[in-house]
Amino acid sequence: MSFKPEAIPAPESSNLQDDSNANWTPLFQHSCSFPPEIFKEVMVNLIRNPNINSNHLFRADIALEAPFSEPFNHESVIPPRISHFKGYDLKTVMVRTMIPRNPKVDNPLDQTCLLYEKTLESGESQSLVIYLPHISAPEESPFYHPAVHGIAFLHTFHSLTKEGTISIEYSFFSSSPRSPVLERTAQHLLSAVHKHGQGKAAGYVKRVHHDVILPQASVQNTYARLKAKYAKPLIEAWVETTDPGKHVFEDLGIAAFLIELWAEMYAGKTFPGFVDIGCGNGLLVHILLEEGYHGWGFDARARKSWAIYGAKAKENLHELVLVPSIIQSEELATKSLSQNVSLPFNENTKRTEETNIHNGLFPTGTFIVSNHADELTPWTPILANLSQSPFMAIPCCSHALNGSRFRAPPSKEAGVSNSAYASLVSWVSKIAGECGWVTETEMLRIPSTRNTALIGRNRSVPFGDDEVDGGNGGNGNTRELDKKHGGDGDMRELVEKYGGAAGWEENAMKLAKTTTRGH
Repeated sequence: MSFKPEAIPAPESSNLQDDSNANWTPLFQHSCSFPPEIFKEVMVNLIRNPNINSNHLFRADIALEAPFSEPFNHESVIPPRISHFKGYDLKTVMVRTMIPRNPKVDNPLDQTCLLYEKTLESGESQSLVIYLPHISAPEESPFYHPAVHGIAFLHTFHSLTKEGTISIEYSFFSSSPRSPVLERTAQHLLSAVHKHGQGKAAGYVKRVHHDVILPQASVQNTYARLKAKYAKPLIEAWVETTDPGKHVFEDLGIAAFLIELWAEMYAGKTFPGFVDIGCGNGLLVHILLEEGYHGWGFDARARKSWAIYGAKAKENLHELVLVPSIIQSEELATKSLSQNVSLPFNENTKRTEETNIHNGLFPTGTFIVSNHADELTPWTPILANLSQSPFMAIPCCSHALNGSRFRAPPSKEAGVSNSAYASLVSWVSKIAGECGWVTETEMLRIPSTRNTALIGRNRSVPFGDDEVDGGNGGNGNTRELDKKHGGDGDMRELVEKYGGAAGWEENAMKLAKTTTRGH
């Protein structure tokens, strides 16, 4: 059912009568086929996620959500604005604060959301949702909200015919009457209700779930702070040929997630440091260093961006080719940097033409970041095993363990997409699982379709232990399974199982000469 709303004639009066004697004006209506329970589910979701209707908004912070009863004594830091409508029973009171993306431009807005029900003798049921912004004049309304006293969504449904309608009404301020701009906004709001309601009625199930690992508010608040601090100067100074807006906002979002993740992981502990493998333009390293986290990054080829960052980044971005220790020849092993001289922890390390190879071994516990690292993506959980370190990998382009382009095999898991990207994510997750990681997945809120983060911070079995894990995340398997996730030999076997790494060294050295990735 396509969305083609019918305009309700302007002279037509509203049936809505509230105890404040506000005037309500019907604007648009549209037929629908979803029942009241779906309408309520959709409306509550839209209340919780106003960003669905406006890309100027981050989210809504819910200050109050409670069933209504007399007397209504629920405590809230933001007092609700209660209003009763003739013939309707008030069922639920919600108070939210809408949080803008750019607090320098738009202010947050408090709003009371009221959910009502009404049953008619004809078999029809009506559900009413009222938005009452906490403003007293249209000029107090932020850009992302229509300058009106109130918004009403009415859903009418007949239980026998299974037919219904949805409509939208405004309560206008006398100083801000009906206008084409306000009408367009009303159509947009009604369209969202129709789209989500019809989708749920057709059996649509949301596949992408954000904010699984960390609270939405904490990450977004940190992102807003980082954006205000770094975005403008970084975009103005951009020297790469890639889109500065995309890369700056993307890496600010990733940095915000890492900062909040580390705050949780290392609460009361010493931060162990990070390494960004395949760091590309080095922006993420720069941001994290400026935020006070010690670490470093390297890539097969230096980028022009490295020269424009501050002193910390210049000291901690290095041109190195990673050839994992478990596939190095004896000759190469004598020339490569090891964890004994890991940068930047040994600032006196001197590099020559023969020491531009890193063996992928880092000080135990170093947090490994693999941000769109392409060839290094499937190696990330393996390198994390070899250094006994946690990691976060954000897959992008699909490469085999030998560094060549390939399409990862489709997942056999029911309900999982067989797209090239979903297959890559599933394949890397499977490698991580066989390395002994309990892999967590988060869909990052960044301006990229390659936004799946795989986090390895917990183990299904302990590192290199010969004893069965008795309660530290283990599953009670045998000693043999425990040893499987330990040493170099086991990782070599796993690499062979997943196609081997023949040709990696040659491909890696070519990459040093030809890399053009923005990251």
